[in-house]
Amino acid sequence: MKRGRPQRATSGRAGAHLRHDRGLLLIAAFKLLKALLLVAGGLAALRLLQADAARSVDQWVAALPLDSQRRLAHRFLVRLTGLPAHRLHALGIAFFAYAGLFVVEGMGLWRQKRWAEYLTVIATASFVPLEVYELVKDVTLPRIAALLANLLVVAYLVGVLRRGRGRTR
Repeated sequence: MKRGRPQRATSGRAGAHLRHDRGLLLIAAFKLLKALLLVAGGLAALRLLQADAARSVDQWVAALPLDSQRRLAHRFLVRLTGLPAHRLHALGIAFFAYAGLFVVEGMGLWRQKRWAEYLTVIATASFVPLEVYELVKDVTLPRIAALLANLLVVAYLVGVLRRGRGRTR
């Protein structure tokens, strides 16, 4: 039996399952983790709209164990809390919408749906020019890592799609 793409079990049962492609499962888990982080970010952005948010944020930052973590969190929160309420609200909604896309991609990939492979290639590749632009503005390790991760996902899925021509799922 060939390695790579999942193939149907040969038991002849009507409900035969596909063997899982580990690469697709890894990408699916990555997308679902990113969705979880975006939901947390969306909730945090909407939480900042509440009156007692500043006190809660100060307590959270003070609880961080390292001084460098506190400085980084403080810088990020100063930027975030400086946003007007309508921007925080829009940011929270955008986080939820983007998380929804990741959930759809992740669940589709987990179930090895061909449409999810196409959707993920298109959605992921569409952000590459923006990532390159951001990287040109300021080269940072997280930006390099994000760009490389997304390029790897796109390359892997394009390979999966090319190997899977003629396959129905």
